[in-house]
Amino acid sequence: MKLLFVCLGNICRSPSAENIMNHLAAKSAIGSQIECDSAGTANYHSGKSPDRRMQAAAAKQNIPMKGNARQFTKADFTAFDLILAMDLENYQNILALDPQGQYQDKVKLMCDFATQHPDKEVPDPYYGGAEGFEYVIDLLIDACGGLLSELESTASKNI
Repeated sequence: MKLLFVCLGNICRSPSAENIMNHLAAKSAIGSQIECDSAGTANYHSGKSPDRRMQAAAAKQNIPMKGNARQFTKADFTAFDLILAMDLENYQNILALDPQGQYQDKVKLMCDFATQHPDKEVPDPYYGGAEGFEYVIDLLIDACGGLLSELESTASKNI
């Protein structure tokens, strides 16, 4: 199962989701069947590492942050099984690249998988303080955990 996490600039939310999912999947029986990547709908930060404030918030949860920002492309529709948008604007920007709706079933909102948080979107912490980054990490741990549970359930049905 190839997962792509998408936010605006690919330096805060989506690389966090990618690294959290990798962290959680490493402890799962199906972890070897999951590949993760992340991208941004905009090309603001291509080649850059995750935001240092996001790295600090993830480090408090013992989650290492790796990767470099890149922009979402149409080729991602065929390269990935599931594309997870951090907010409604990212979701709409992704779907705008698929005018025929051929891949819309692959595109989901990340918060659809949250089990403990009522949020419908992952807020962008970029212009806020440290508490915003820490909240996003907590929210993404919840949503990635819910997603992993769903993937594990699907895998067990396919055995």
